[in-house]
Amino acid sequence: MSHCDNCESFVTEQYVRVFAPTGRETVRVCPNCEDMLREGAEVREARAARQ
Repeated sequence: MSHCDNCESFVTEQYVRVFAPTGRETVRVCPNCEDMLREGAEVREARAARQ
């Protein structure tokens, strides 16, 4: 099972396959991470609340 590196929430293997950087087996942030966003190769705090 895969987990988000930021919040430790469960993510599916399909989600990891699509959103994880090449060569990684986990994602840096997931949809449960309301305070964080992927931006290019980096992860940053959200500037505004996501809806």
